[in-house]
Order: sequence, then C-alpha cells, then structure tokens
Amino acid sequence: MGLTLFTTKNILCSMNTVISVKIDKDVKESAQEVANSAGLTLSTLVNAYLRQVAATRRIELYAPEPMTPKLEKLIAEVEAELKSGKASQEFDSVEEFLIDLKK
Repeated sequence: MGLTLFTTKNILCSMNTVISVKIDKDVKESAQEVANSAGLTLSTLVNAYLRQVAATRRIELYAPEPMTPKLEKLIAEVEAELKSGKASQEFDSVEEFLIDLKK
C-alpha cells in the first residue's frame, strides 16, 4: 500500500504524541536513505508502520541472519564438493533422485 500525498498530509496533521527511540546511528541513516528515496521522512515512515501494526494487529519484521563461522565452513565444503564433482547431479524429478540414491 503506497502513501499518497493526501495520506502523508493526513498523518502529519493528526499527530499529537512524540516518542523517543534509541537506535544505531548506521541503521537510522540507512533507513533515512530508504525513506528519502520514496519521498518520505523517517518520521512519516515510522508513523505509517505503527499505524499498519495498529490496524492489522500484526508485526512484520525481517532481519537477515548473520553468517556464522560454522555456516561459512559448511558452505565452503559444499562449494568444494561442487567444484570437484563429488556432489550429485541435478534431478528433474523425485524418481530420478531416488534411482540415483540407490546406486
């Protein structure tokens, strides 16, 4: 759902409470860049998200998981297997996979 100029003005005119939030400086700057690229202020973006949470009664967050040394090692092992030809081929069906598995 995009914000129209009317919606943005309506949000700004109906605000009467201020909240203070501590946030990492880099996260704030990155979020401001995203908001600005959409023609919004960070305040408008946060307000719109909070309105969405209130209206839908749902919190939707996404945060990518950082790579762990164990996962990096596992990926390196798989990439090495692929390069060496030790990994199995690609299969077009479960049946092909099961036939190859039984070899």
